[in-house]
Amino acid sequence: MTLSVFMAFWAVSFLFVITPGADWAYAISAGVRGRVVVPAVSGLLLGHLIATGLVASGVGGLAATHPMAFSVLTVMGAAYLLWLGINMLVRPSVALASDVQGAESWVNWAIKGVCVSGLNPKVLLLFLALLPQFTDAAATWPVPMQIIALGLIHTCSCGVIYLLVGFSAQAVLQTRPQTSRVVSRFSGAVMIILAVFLLTEQLIG
Repeated sequence: MTLSVFMAFWAVSFLFVITPGADWAYAISAGVRGRVVVPAVSGLLLGHLIATGLVASGVGGLAATHPMAFSVLTVMGAAYLLWLGINMLVRPSVALASDVQGAESWVNWAIKGVCVSGLNPKVLLLFLALLPQFTDAAATWPVPMQIIALGLIHTCSCGVIYLLVGFSAQAVLQTRPQTSRVVSRFSGAVMIILAVFLLTEQLIG
């Protein structure tokens, strides 16, 4: 693989990363909550790494070629986003300077992050549609290694952007409890809209 291929993939991937979606909403909610941005974003990144591994191993391709399996994955992801979004609407997070998050809370935020990105069928579908276009079967690197390398580039971009989003939300909303409630509810609404969109797609399909 050449440097130009890496740069071309990074440019396309970066456009995907900077487009607000469920990952953004989750990073913002972590920033609103306080000191859980790092574990939340770590969970999101782990979810992207899992998706990369699935595509590289061929499991993602099997899911894509079996409509029922992919439909089940979509419904699971949508149901989780719906549940998370409703909880954020009902119990919006409020950032307080005195908030102290324990180790258990950090683990919970990390696990939720894995579920938000790992159960997002759009992420897996993007990898299936995007990554193969930037691989070369005649290259010295095996195709799975090329996919892993590209996936790592994408994950690094996600890490930078999601940390910026989370810490920006924390810095701006830390002393604004009322605003943080509004932002938290907005993030929950985004997740619900995405969940409804995914479920609607399945019903129409």
